Amino acid sequence: MDVLNSIILDPRYHDVLSLVKGFRNGVVYGTKIRFPHALVMTLLFRTGSAQDKLKAILKATKAHARGLAFFVTTYKSLMLLQRYMSASGKNTDLHTFVAGFVGGYFVFGEKTSVNQQIVLYLFSRIAMGLVNTVMKAGDFEAPPKSFALFAAVCWGMVMVLFRRDKSTLQDSLKNSMTYLYEDSNHWSSLKTLLWHNK
Repeated sequence: MDVLNSIILDPRYHDVLSLVKGFRNGVVYGTKIRFPHALVMTLLFRTGSAQDKLKAILKATKAHARGLAFFVTTYKSLMLLQRYMSASGKNTDLHTFVAGFVGGYFVFGEKTSVNQQIVLYLFSRIAMGLVNTVMKAGDFEAPPKSFALFAAVCWGMVMVLFRRDKSTLQDSLKNSMTYLYEDSNHWSSLKTLLWHNK
């Protein structure tokens, strides 16, 4: 055990072991995030046998965990490679972008429902981050009620898109909105009014 600990703590192996730990953390985090989401969404919206539902939950969880694990490994590997190739021996913002770009293209580039949700999540966080960056750089104060206006524009736009052509929306959003705004218009008994959706 002491030999193993000395290897793990040896600075010469830090870069390689950070790839192992990054892969591990991608699997754990992807599982923690996707499993409860897939469980709830499957129970709410999916039809079929219990076995089919379980397969769908495990498939989505595996896809998310695998994607994050391989992205972290790709990103960290490319950052290490660029750092070793750099004259300064340090990473730059360009290195960061290139590593993220390559990882994003190869790991999350296929348009699946899980990848689409992850990328849309990132896109919304990037938009907020860019606004905050501009505000910080210009030393601006957020106008009063700015978040309320942002929320109002988002909700107004998504409701128009849903009403006009819901097929343009991402599947999980479309399913949630159908449940909330269309299914609530139909019932055939007290049971389907209050207890069951259909």
